[in-house]
Amino acid sequence: MLARRLRDMRQSSPTNPLLPRRRRRFGFALYEVLLGLTIFVIGVLALGRSVQNCLTASTLTAEDSRIRLILSNRMAEIQATPGVPDSAKESTVDTGYGAVKLIQKTTPAQLTEENGVELTGVNLVTLKAEWDRGGVPQSESLQFYVYRSG
Repeated sequence: MLARRLRDMRQSSPTNPLLPRRRRRFGFALYEVLLGLTIFVIGVLALGRSVQNCLTASTLTAEDSRIRLILSNRMAEIQATPGVPDSAKESTVDTGYGAVKLIQKTTPAQLTEENGVELTGVNLVTLKAEWDRGGVPQSESLQFYVYRSG
C-alpha cells in the first residue's frame, strides 16, 4: 500500500502533487469528448435545417410546376377547340396543394399590318391562376393569341 502511494506521488502532476497523472489524462479526455459532442450536435442541427429548407424548396417547385401545367393544359384546350374562345370564364381546379381559381378572359387583339389594315379573327386570351400559399395569395398569368377565321 505504501509503495503504491509513493509510486502515485512520483507520477503526480507538477501543479497538483496529489493528483496522479493517470487521472489527469482521463479528465482531459472528458473535455475532448464534450467538445467533440458539441461540434457534432451543432453539425446535426445545421444539417437538419438544410434538409428542411430543401424539402420546402422542393414543395414550392412542385406546386409551381403544377400551376404551370394547369395553365398549359387550358391553353392547349382553347387552341384545339374550334370557334372563338369564351370572352370570360372562371373555373376551380382542385390540386394536391389546394384549390386553384382559373380565370380566362378573351379580347380582340386589335392588331394591324404594316400598311394599316386591321387583322380580324385574332383574339388575345389571358389565363390567370390564383391560389393561396400559406395564407398568402399567389397568382400566375399567361397570354397568347388565338386565330379563328370568320
